[in-house]
Amino acid sequence: MSLAISRALCRVLTRQNAAPRSVLAVNGQVAQAPWFASVLTLKTSAPLWAEPRRKKKVDPRREQMIRERMKKKLKRLEKVPPEMIPIEDFITPAKYLDEARSRAPTQLSFEDSERRALLLKDWSRYKLEQHRAEMEAVGQALEAQAEALKELRLVSEDLYQAALKPDPLLFPFSQQGPCFTPPKPQYEAPEGKYTDITKVYTQ
Repeated sequence: MSLAISRALCRVLTRQNAAPRSVLAVNGQVAQAPWFASVLTLKTSAPLWAEPRRKKKVDPRREQMIRERMKKKLKRLEKVPPEMIPIEDFITPAKYLDEARSRAPTQLSFEDSERRALLLKDWSRYKLEQHRAEMEAVGQALEAQAEALKELRLVSEDLYQAALKPDPLLFPFSQQGPCFTPPKPQYEAPEGKYTDITKVYTQ
């Protein structure tokens, strides 16, 4: 079917090309008439410019009424206090407010309660003695340091100024970050699916 259509088109085109064309003489030269152009040639037409749209007549009363309505709406919105967006992290869910879920306090015997009280007192005394020993050691170290600096300043001012500068190599420390297992170099994390349940509030 397509072969027959192409053959018919070829015959029509050859007939049009072979048909006589009108010829015009322009300035002594032969030119083909534009109204008998070949089918295979390009054709152009005159540009058609669009007509400018006419502006609609606006009623000033109508515009004034629209402005007044907008002002009334703004006044109404100003009277209504702004609605605060609730912070869900500070709101306790209702299922946790059920009194049936509350646990009863553990009942201890008299001996156990006395033993715990005495143990707490012993622990408090131990920590107090430890704190006093640490403060005393720090005070002695500071006094010794001040005395050493005083004697060093009498010997040499340059050494004294050098001793006051901080030493960055005194406590060498380097850290790359906490990691429990080394990362895999060629691991590609899967794109997981999740359901976004974030609430959106509009004021």
